[in-house]
Amino acid sequence: MPHVNLPTDLLRTFVSIVDLRGYTKAAEVLGRTQPAISLQMSRLQSLLDCKLFESSGRKVTLTEQGETLVVFARQILRLNDQVVAKFTDPAADGALRLGLPTDFAVEFLQGALNGFTGAHENVALEVRCDLSRNLLELLHNDHLDIAVALLTTGDNQYLADSWEQRPIWAAAKSGNACNKSPVPIICHPQGCEYRDRMIAALAKARRSWRFAYISPDISGLQQAVNADLGVTALTRKTLGPQMRTLTEAEGFPPLDIIRIGLFYKQTTLSDAGRLLVSTLLERLEEAAGASH
Repeated sequence: MPHVNLPTDLLRTFVSIVDLRGYTKAAEVLGRTQPAISLQMSRLQSLLDCKLFESSGRKVTLTEQGETLVVFARQILRLNDQVVAKFTDPAADGALRLGLPTDFAVEFLQGALNGFTGAHENVALEVRCDLSRNLLELLHNDHLDIAVALLTTGDNQYLADSWEQRPIWAAAKSGNACNKSPVPIICHPQGCEYRDRMIAALAKARRSWRFAYISPDISGLQQAVNADLGVTALTRKTLGPQMRTLTEAEGFPPLDIIRIGLFYKQTTLSDAGRLLVSTLLERLEEAAGASH
């Protein structure tokens, strides 16, 4: 079989149809006619020798092969856009809405985002911190342009790339909350993946626990740990100087790995958005590397 090269314009059109839920809307956004969009998809299906869509009236759904391709297509387009952003200097202006899970907000605001806003003063960046499930809902409803969120077993549409991190148990350096029974837990509200992992780990170790402090704000959790109100789960980046990590020998089993994803709609992302994605990708890769 001869070597096949997949043109990125075909993949971009394919992802646009998926994201915009139809050929007509994709044609409008891409500035092409609907017959031109159909011809592109015919060519892509011919190159891959498979059927990508099932049509039922006006509704377009992916075949099994299409569902597989869209994952790879997003990764290819993300790499393409990252390279272009690295070697060109596109105009970056306009408004940009970014969603961050509360556990990553401190880390990103102090590093990547400060650097980005300093280099691109014409970009009005709006950051929202919330639970991952809420951020993904906002992205789906076009209230966010980009979201960093924890992956679940559910729908991970718009996922461009993902990384793994293992959370760590954290307690005050000179405190004794970790020795109490039941174990006092400091955590975010219900729906937080870190909270679920702490409960699962303690249940596995057959240790009783109770909620000691609940806050949607990461700084609130950090202050509660420093005050020795209880123990919590953090990333290494959010472990403060007055804290220490707890070990399995102390009765705190390793927490399950968390997958972190970068989500955005490639079809509607602006040049400023692509530049920010490139910045976030570098920081996410650094954070993931530091966790091992």
